[in-house]
Amino acid sequence: MLMPIKEFASRRNKLIGHMAPDSIAIIPSAPERVRNRDVLHPFRQDSDFFYLTGFDEPEAVLVLIPGREHGESVLFCKERNPEKELWDGYLTGPEGAIEKFGLDDAFPIVDIDEILPGMIEGRSRVYYPLGRDKAFDSQVMEWVQTIRSKVRTGAQPPGEFVALEHTLHDLRLYKSPAEIKVMAKAGEISAEAHCNAMKKAAPGVYEYQLEAELIHTFMTRGTRNTAYPSIVGGGRNGCILHYIENSAPLKDGDLVLIDAGCEVENYASDITRTFPVNGKFSEPQRALYEVVLSAQYAAIDAVRPGNHWNHSHEAALRVLTQGLIDLGLLSGSLEDALEQASYKPFFMHRTGHWLGLDVHDVGDYRVGEAWRLLEPGMVLTVEPGLYIAPDNTDVDEKWRGIGIRIEDDVVVTKDGCRVLSEGVPKTIDDIEALMAR
Repeated sequence: MLMPIKEFASRRNKLIGHMAPDSIAIIPSAPERVRNRDVLHPFRQDSDFFYLTGFDEPEAVLVLIPGREHGESVLFCKERNPEKELWDGYLTGPEGAIEKFGLDDAFPIVDIDEILPGMIEGRSRVYYPLGRDKAFDSQVMEWVQTIRSKVRTGAQPPGEFVALEHTLHDLRLYKSPAEIKVMAKAGEISAEAHCNAMKKAAPGVYEYQLEAELIHTFMTRGTRNTAYPSIVGGGRNGCILHYIENSAPLKDGDLVLIDAGCEVENYASDITRTFPVNGKFSEPQRALYEVVLSAQYAAIDAVRPGNHWNHSHEAALRVLTQGLIDLGLLSGSLEDALEQASYKPFFMHRTGHWLGLDVHDVGDYRVGEAWRLLEPGMVLTVEPGLYIAPDNTDVDEKWRGIGIRIEDDVVVTKDGCRVLSEGVPKTIDDIEALMAR
């Protein structure tokens, strides 16, 4: 594991420091989900739970109790069972959770109904992600009702439920050096996968064959999970923002857009590259690509401490819109085009999002009425694009069906930013050279 265990303990301590003295926080793990009949989807831990524990098993609950005499961090988890482990794999167990994950205390999950109400009793405030899991919501309410039923004997039920997410997600927004190291590893592996897919591309190859090349590289490099379903869109499919069918053959003369990234220890990477199926950009493709690339450079240059979140988007938007005017796809002045949003048929999404344990990671983009200022440790994507719909009869036919997006993962540093996904080429000359090899 790249992430040191002490990192998780530090996060728990930070969160406890934000909690009221007489409170308790309850954070459940992700449930297992049925794929079909008796087959389960591969388990993926809840990001908040993983952030605080590093524990990667279902049927677990983390409890944080400021000031508890026997330790402030408590885990309920499945007990070890050699007979069941023969079928389903090894478990950590309560004793292992303390030893391997640095929890202060741990109990079998089957005992939670007996133990947890006693931990809640007397606490005035419960921090809990209400509404995310109806079944667990009901269980929490049952524990509270158990306490309320004993009020006449002196039991004190909690008087307030408080959403945990805002405080926790603000902590998650700032990545530590250890987190950035893991994310850089994910970016490195994903960059290699994109390079291999470029080398594999040729007329007649199917989109899913490039997807297979991506997954092969991910697994060869030691990570089994994609951060999200890979997008491999050839030709007009590249104009569909969330295209995941990946079933069409690649055609000579078309571009192919790949938006794909792996997870390393649950941390996501998110990279997009667009390149010619036959290894050579046509003149219309080249012209549009240069506009998008220039927009991305401008947007990355705007990622620095003191600039706000939207600076990057604004920088990209100006370059994209001016490029569309220069190419004759839009008319009028730049300021008029921006004011009227006449670029929207060609660029309809934001230029980026937070990145971390979730590919669209947590954290507020605004603080009050103002865009959030960028600070060191924040990680975001920068992904401008242009998409000329195949049926757009308002433009010359040579532009139709061209979809281009260029995306990198960027961490804010103390004096600027660093691109975590720079290992995959994005200039026209570098792409063509790689594909020629």
